[in-house]
Amino acid sequence: MVTHVNAEAPGDERGALLAFLDAERGGIRRALLGLTDEQAATRPSASELSLSGLLKHVAEVEEGWISRAKGVAPAIERTEANWDECFCLIEGETVESVLAYWGQVAERTEEFIRSLPTLDATFALPDEPWFPKEDVSMRWVLLRLITEMSRHSGHADIIRETLDGRTAFELVAQERGESWG
Repeated sequence: MVTHVNAEAPGDERGALLAFLDAERGGIRRALLGLTDEQAATRPSASELSLSGLLKHVAEVEEGWISRAKGVAPAIERTEANWDECFCLIEGETVESVLAYWGQVAERTEEFIRSLPTLDATFALPDEPWFPKEDVSMRWVLLRLITEMSRHSGHADIIRETLDGRTAFELVAQERGESWG
């Protein structure tokens, strides 16, 4: 599994935002505990969402935002032609490999955020209809990532409970090596 980001000094703004981001990542990671790749790929509702698809999506989204903030193209460019691959594992990908990739992304995110002199630093987003038209700050990017992780962490809770009845509380206890209930 992915190691947690070292959010030192959570009492300062930067540390607090990184800690909140990692807490939301944890909800998604925990939803995958004990599942096979096949179980993680299951879509138990009318939605196209699966746990492995959510995992891949959030890893790519985080990498994309941080790359744009650094002024470089995301490692994986998504277009209408390949957008569907953002929500499913493709040949050679496993839950374990995507978790490892996401762990590296999380480490690079923290390293980059901690290297900034201020969270007020801004950058322009690409001219796309779903992006704000004005420049955004690194604080905005962190809040955007927290929102993204939080939304998908909730999706992951519902999918996991639908798959096998396991709740977030049980998964937290399992992650800690404790029993629940």
